[in-house]
Amino acid sequence: MQEAATSEGTGPTTGARLPLPLKAGETTPDRPWPVRHLAPKIADYIARMPPVWVEGQILNFKRWNNLWFLTLRDTDLDMSLSVTASVGAIGKLAEQLQDGSHIVIHARPQFHAKKGTLSFSADDVRLVGLGELLARIEHLKGVLGQEGLFDDRRKKPLPFLPGVIGLVVAQQGDAEHDVVSNARARWAAAQFEIRRVTVQGPRAVPEVGAAIAELDADPRVDVIVVARGGGSFEDLLPFSNETLVRAAAACRTPLVSAIGHHLDSPLLDLVADFRASTPTDAAKRIVPDVAEERARLVQARSRSRAAIRARLDREQAGLDAIRSRPALAAPTTLVDQLEHRLHVLRDNARRSLDAALRHGRAEIVGLAAQVRALSPAATLDRGYAVVQRPDGHVLRDPAEATTGDRLRIRVAAGELAADVAG
Repeated sequence: MQEAATSEGTGPTTGARLPLPLKAGETTPDRPWPVRHLAPKIADYIARMPPVWVEGQILNFKRWNNLWFLTLRDTDLDMSLSVTASVGAIGKLAEQLQDGSHIVIHARPQFHAKKGTLSFSADDVRLVGLGELLARIEHLKGVLGQEGLFDDRRKKPLPFLPGVIGLVVAQQGDAEHDVVSNARARWAAAQFEIRRVTVQGPRAVPEVGAAIAELDADPRVDVIVVARGGGSFEDLLPFSNETLVRAAAACRTPLVSAIGHHLDSPLLDLVADFRASTPTDAAKRIVPDVAEERARLVQARSRSRAAIRARLDREQAGLDAIRSRPALAAPTTLVDQLEHRLHVLRDNARRSLDAALRHGRAEIVGLAAQVRALSPAATLDRGYAVVQRPDGHVLRDPAEATTGDRLRIRVAAGELAADVAG
């Protein structure tokens, strides 16, 4: 497109025939290239491009005379190419090809100057087998697994009773009905925030990923369910797409994958926090069954009552056993025994004291008699007297007295004084 101009044109403003710019960069509003000059250059430039192997998915596959026409679309993005192939290039493979088939073509680009369109002419068409697709998915699975996207430690627990359930489903299909009806049959107050998207084809990855991100950003949504009612292996390929798997891994809200495919598990099942086998199974996992919960409450209440009753019975039996013991049945028994013993001891003490007093009295009487018998007063009563000197010395011998001593004479009835005469 940078080649020198080989023809002349008429300028848009002057009407005079002026030489065209030699290069595209030299064109100006006053000196443009006419379409008839540009289109051949584009066609010539594209014609020099070598053939290329291109992979994609078939759309609008049809035949016209000796040519097959199809649209080759990208499996991840909404981009497509127009392709024509001869009957010989496709051969017997035409019996196996249909819309949605994955193929690899060897084609040369062609620019149609009159229409200004680009197409590809294929000289070799090959069907991408399931084995190769599975091998690619297994390789991606290994890469993502090494990054830890499938680790159980990353998985978040599902809420017991979500306030709002985010639901990503097809625009048409039974998955939405299966999830909503079964969830509300179990819990009538279940609320949904639904995003209806394309779930197969090139638009599936961006639309599903955008729906997941939108629901994840909604603070009301407590769990997200991505549901699809099964499908062929090719139809489920978007759910093994790396972009979609990483979008699901980045989701902070618990994610449930309910693709509903038993034979081949898409990678979305591995990165999701919970994998449901079908949309109906997902509905059973995201909300509790009100009947079951009511039955559990009744059962728990019955168990609580039984436990309380058993505890009360045990405590009552223990109290009865304690109350039946002699110490509590007749609590005064021990006191009565002690009181009786106290009375016995008191009586014994009284008897012992009386005996001791009588014995003591008898001893006193005997001693008194002895004292009286031995007392000087008794001698005095018989007519005797006791003579004492002034110093109190009792005279036993007349020689002990001296003339002039004043003596004290004690008789039974009293005392008298006497002087000693020579």
